[in-house]
Amino acid sequence: MMGLMASQETRTRTTTTARTSATPDARTSGDGTARAWRTRLLVVGIVLAAMNLRPAITSLGALLEEVRDGLGMSGSVAGLLTSVPPLCFAVFGVTAPRLARRFGAGAVVCAGMAAIGTGLLIRPYVGGTAAFLATSALALMGIAVSNVLMPVIVKRHFPDRVGSMTGLYSMALALGTATAAAVTVPLTDALGGNWQTGLAVWAALAAAAVLPWLSFARERDTAQDGNAAARADDGPGRDGRAAAEAPALRITRSRTAWALAVFFGLQATAAYITMGWMAQIYRDAGVPAGTAGLLLAVTMVMGVPLAFVIPRLATRLPQQGPIVLVLGVSGLVGYAGLYFAPAAGAWAWALLLGVANCAFPLALTMVGMRARSGAGVAQLSAFAQSTGYLISIPGPLLVGVLYQHSGGWGLPIALMAGLMIPQTVVGVLAGRDRTVEDEAARR
Repeated sequence: MMGLMASQETRTRTTTTARTSATPDARTSGDGTARAWRTRLLVVGIVLAAMNLRPAITSLGALLEEVRDGLGMSGSVAGLLTSVPPLCFAVFGVTAPRLARRFGAGAVVCAGMAAIGTGLLIRPYVGGTAAFLATSALALMGIAVSNVLMPVIVKRHFPDRVGSMTGLYSMALALGTATAAAVTVPLTDALGGNWQTGLAVWAALAAAAVLPWLSFARERDTAQDGNAAARADDGPGRDGRAAAEAPALRITRSRTAWALAVFFGLQATAAYITMGWMAQIYRDAGVPAGTAGLLLAVTMVMGVPLAFVIPRLATRLPQQGPIVLVLGVSGLVGYAGLYFAPAAGAWAWALLLGVANCAFPLALTMVGMRARSGAGVAQLSAFAQSTGYLISIPGPLLVGVLYQHSGGWGLPIALMAGLMIPQTVVGVLAGRDRTVEDEAARR
C-alpha cells in the first residue's frame, strides 16, 4: 500500500512538473499565434491603406471635364487642381516622422485614412472651386502622411522582407489607382450620371481601411512593434525607443538623398500629369470618355504586376541604374507615340507609360535600401518625398497653362518627354550602392 501511494505521489509530482514545465511553452505558443495574427492584420492594413493612396486623384482625373464644367473652372485652374496633390504631399509629408514619434505610426496612418474618407465624402458637395480644393487638401493630407510612413513601417516590421513587402503595397497602390481610373466613369453612369456621387463613393474604401489600423492606433512609439521580436530574443537591454532617440542625420549632406529626392520629384511630376491629364489628352484626340478612362486605367494597372516584380528585382541588384534606364526609355517612346498618334496607338502608349510610371515603386524601394536603420529610412523617406513633391508642383500646373494657351497638346507632351531625361540621370545616381548614413558622416 505504501509502495502504491508512493508510486501515485511520484506520478502526481511528475504530472504537475510536466504541466508546470509545459506552461511556458503553451504561453510561448499562444504569444506566437497572437503575433502571427497581428502580423497578418498589419499586412491587411498596409494593403488597404495603399489602395487608398491614389483614388482621390485618379477618380478626379477620370471626371475632370465634368468637374470643370460643374464648378466653372478654366484650364489654368484645372491645372492648379492637378498640382494640389504634390503640394499637399510636400507640406504635410514632412510632418509625418514627427507625428509618428509623438502619437505612433499606427495612429497617424489610422487618422490619415479617416481624413481621406472624410475629404472624399464631402468634397463633391461643398460647392465652389475654393471649397473643393480645401476638402481635396484634407484627403490629400491623409495620403501624404501615409505615403511617408509606409516605407518606415515596412522597414521596422519586415526588415528582412523590404523588397517583397514594398512590392506588395506598391502593387496594392497601383491596383487602387487603376481601379479608380477604370470604374469611376461607368460607376458614375450607373449611379445616375451625377459626378458628385461618382467621386464620393470612394470614401467607402477609405472607411474600410480605418478598421485594421484601429488595432495599432494605441502604439505611441513607431519603433515599438518593429523591435518587439528583437527585444524578446535579445533581452530587456534592447530598447525599442533607441531608434526613435537616435541623433538625426544631416540628410542634406548626402548626395544620394538629393538624387533620390529629385528622382522622386520628376517621377511624381510624370505621374500626376498622367493621372490628371491623360484621359483628357485621349478625349481631345477623339477617344470616347469611357475608353479614355479605361486607357488611363491600363496605364495605372501596369503597376500592379510590375510594382511587385520591380522592388524584388531591385533588392537583388547592387545598383538599380539598369531598371531606371528601362523605365526611362519606355516613357520616351510612350510620349513620342502620344505626340504623333494619340488615338491610333492609344493602347500601346498607355502600356508604355504604365511601365514608365513604375519609377514610383522603384523610388520607394531605394528609400528602404539607401539607409541602414529605421530612423534613417524615416528621415530619408520624409526628405525625399517632401522635397520631391515640392519639385513636382509646377509640372501639372504648367501643363494646364500650356494646354490653354497653345490650344493643343504638342507643347505639354514635349515638356513631359523632356523631363524624362533628367529623371533617368538622377535615378541612375540614386541607384548607386551606398547609404545616406555613410555620406552624411563623411561630409
